Amino acid sequence: MVHYKLTYFDARGLAETARQLFVLADVEFEDNRLTIEEFQKLKPTLPSGQVPILHVDGFEISQSAAIWRYLARKFGYSGKTPEEEATADSIIDHFKDFLVSFKHYGAGLFFGKSQEELNRVRKEIVEPACKFYFSVLKKYLEKNTSGYLVGSDLTYADIAVAENLTSLKNTNFFNPDEEKTLAAFHQKVNETPKLKEYLEKRKYSIL
Repeated sequence: MVHYKLTYFDARGLAETARQLFVLADVEFEDNRLTIEEFQKLKPTLPSGQVPILHVDGFEISQSAAIWRYLARKFGYSGKTPEEEATADSIIDHFKDFLVSFKHYGAGLFFGKSQEELNRVRKEIVEPACKFYFSVLKKYLEKNTSGYLVGSDLTYADIAVAENLTSLKNTNFFNPDEEKTLAAFHQKVNETPKLKEYLEKRKYSIL
């Protein structure tokens, strides 16, 4: 049996999409959650000094999106056709572009920045980025009649974006009452039976 070990902080963050792919596939994995102190000791040994890292029987994969794509293709959540795969990949690229802006706020929360600085980042950086990001996502959803971002079935792009919307909701950047299309999508993904059961039991973290 293949042994999977996923290493990240004790938070959802960039590891949660991988965790949910394991849940959907009913595949066991070692969920290795680091403290800040443990991460600092491990950091010099990591390919880019970052987590998450996925070990597959000793084979090491770094970078979150690469991990998600690997698992999605292995477990059947990458899209049904090459065109669907390419669309899912492009949506993830949109998400990663947005994350460049959002990480200023997320890192500020994680490392205890002042409320004044958080408010500045919120207004000047993240809120404008959210507006554009949401407009991109809604174009995909309005074009696709299934309620998913790609094709007729759940893909890793849906999982990653829905998980990100949860973080944006927790930090008051996403208001379901104001974004009906995104709210319906978020609910649809989170009510996927295996995910719903997992989400109801998982440990809370704001990000």
